[in-house]
Amino acid sequence: MLSVAKKMLNSFGRHKGLIWQMTKREVTGRYKGSFLGLAWSLFNPLMMLTVYTFVFSVVFKTRWGTDPNAGKADFAIVLFIGLIIFNLFSECIGRAPSLITANVNYVKKVVFPLEILSFVNFFAALFHALISFSVLLVAIVIFKQHVHLTIILLPIIILPLMLAILGLSWVLAALGVFIRDIAQTIGIIISVLMFMSPVFYPIAALPESFQKIILLNPLAYMIEEARKVVFWGVLPNWTMLSVNLVIGSCICLLGFAFFQKVRKGFADVL
Repeated sequence: MLSVAKKMLNSFGRHKGLIWQMTKREVTGRYKGSFLGLAWSLFNPLMMLTVYTFVFSVVFKTRWGTDPNAGKADFAIVLFIGLIIFNLFSECIGRAPSLITANVNYVKKVVFPLEILSFVNFFAALFHALISFSVLLVAIVIFKQHVHLTIILLPIIILPLMLAILGLSWVLAALGVFIRDIAQTIGIIISVLMFMSPVFYPIAALPESFQKIILLNPLAYMIEEARKVVFWGVLPNWTMLSVNLVIGSCICLLGFAFFQKVRKGFADVL
């Protein structure tokens, strides 16, 4: 495991300049030719938060959980926190199976480090997540007039998820070369996960028997803990965070090792 970690970190260190350039190209290329350009990355989450606030606080007059003191905009803000976490996951994992098949020209180049494509995919998704989080932060300041200090713990909370995303991206990118149905299958799984994760509802609102099932979904823990530190100002469960960090690290390293092992067969298939 230590040797795999060393190889992964060495690869990132050697090619960080290339990763940065490709990430910028990925982000700007997504909006190339559009009138608003990169401003769409800010406009999209802003519109989402506005719509959620109107629909849930004005139309449905919904409150999060059973808190009688919850404000009108609380539901939209808490929901948006869950969406940011889930969208980071779904954007990376949804694009992972086509990372190699969509860049066949890189496969033919013997010296090109194919493993960095997962880094590029991840950092591009992280950029959009950070833009969404900036919009969220402004909304919290406007509607709550107070930002909890525990918000600084958010990067630590989602670190296990980020490591797991990288590991899964390497596995899916490799499998996507040999099994073309992976992309369609992952799309269905992501759709199911969205409703099996506590994005639109609190876990406490479910019957106890269903809560145990939902908690088997790793995203459920991440979303609930993110809400704790960002919105409720509650410290995370450090024991579970440590366990998830170990699991996320293992997934990351195993995914990288798997990708490096099977990459030699990419050129034969493509």
